Amino acid sequence: MTTRREFTTGLAGAAAAVALRATAQERIKPSVFGGIQVGVQSYTFRKFDIDRMIGAMRSVGLSSVELWNGHLEPTKTSDDAYKAVRRKFGDAGIVVSAYCANFPTDASDAHIERAFTGASLLGTRVMTSSVEKPILARLDAACVKHKIHMGLHNHYLGDSWFKGEKAANFETPADFLDSLKGRSEYLAINLDIGHFSASGYDPVAFFKEHHARVVSLHIKDRDKDALRTYKQFGEGATPINEVLKLAKQVGFKYAANIEYEMDENDPTAGVRRSVDYIKRGLA
Repeated sequence: MTTRREFTTGLAGAAAAVALRATAQERIKPSVFGGIQVGVQSYTFRKFDIDRMIGAMRSVGLSSVELWNGHLEPTKTSDDAYKAVRRKFGDAGIVVSAYCANFPTDASDAHIERAFTGASLLGTRVMTSSVEKPILARLDAACVKHKIHMGLHNHYLGDSWFKGEKAANFETPADFLDSLKGRSEYLAINLDIGHFSASGYDPVAFFKEHHARVVSLHIKDRDKDALRTYKQFGEGATPINEVLKLAKQVGFKYAANIEYEMDENDPTAGVRRSVDYIKRGLA
């Protein structure tokens, strides 16, 4: 026989379990600081699956994600799977601000079409991409067809991993500006301020002049040493606060996405510190 005490204890335990589940399912409050939508590039969580990434984003309070194709590969994802991922993020209070789909120069038409369709199914009109210049005409045509903006991503080409042809890639202001000449309004810039600064250029001056063509900011901190070492936010040479304050001043309407390169097995603590640094800078 169950005693009154055991019954009451059972009710309390059940109530606690319900409360715990409710807390786990709470929607994340919008991570808009100083008028700027702050999110994360999901490459940051490259060792996490989407469920674990959502848990990490909930723990640090980020409600916006630029979803990297390493988490959702266009050629392997059905319409239903795209919709399911969108619902999963939406249930957590996370909006997909952009879909990052990278393409080889010889990407098939089907690959490109699938990625653009995927962006629409995820509920975003913004894509970002690390690509080489010979494919730009095809991507621009797809942008026009789908009415989706695509930000071209820059890198520091002095990094040891880079083995390609520098002239075909994006590093300098001229790489952006020359490549956008004669293109549609939909082909745009995904300005990685850490790589831009590491390459020896001023992201503040560039963003001030060309922010109207920027549809995504990647925020990271790199130093001035020979390796342009990745640093915790505020400890390197990248003018993070200056860029974000300028973004606030010009009313930047797209997301500023943390792309934290360190601690790849579990970057959660580093992302939390990065969010706190940004919040202080925009306060």
